Amino acid sequence: MVGQTWDGRPLPESEQAVIRLRPGVETWVIEVEAPFAGDPAPGGEAGSTPGLWDFEVVELFVLDADGHYTEVELGPWGHYLVLNLSGVRQVSSQGHAIDFAVQRADGRWSGIARVDAGLFPVRPSRVNAYAIRGVGQARRFHAHAAVPGSAPDFHRLHCFVAFEP
Repeated sequence: MVGQTWDGRPLPESEQAVIRLRPGVETWVIEVEAPFAGDPAPGGEAGSTPGLWDFEVVELFVLDADGHYTEVELGPWGHYLVLNLSGVRQVSSQGHAIDFAVQRADGRWSGIARVDAGLFPVRPSRVNAYAIRGVGQARRFHAHAAVPGSAPDFHRLHCFVAFEP
């Protein structure tokens, strides 16, 4: 559950996002249910979208003990981004295709992503999730596990919590 601000203040239930992760041998399923702010969609058709973090998005980070991690970003307009990183912000691969379906209704959005298990760390140990929405001064950053500091930084790997499938 993404139930607090990036720096640890609780969110009202109406602003919380739920992420369900079901790891599998061949495919991991990620289900998202989140508030829909109605932010503008990224340009271009739905699918893999570089820079998706600049738009309304829910993000899941899965880390192994060696500092390798996968970042999956899912947006309410059907855009997504999958990054593999080998150290903080050190992208080793990106642009991976996934199966992602999304619905929007009544101020909420939901999505189901099916991601090749090979894109995730073999031995995941820690995880965090985030939701970003709003434009300009209304931009908001929310987290599962807080990442305190002077500004939101979702790559503070030491703030991640134990991975429990």
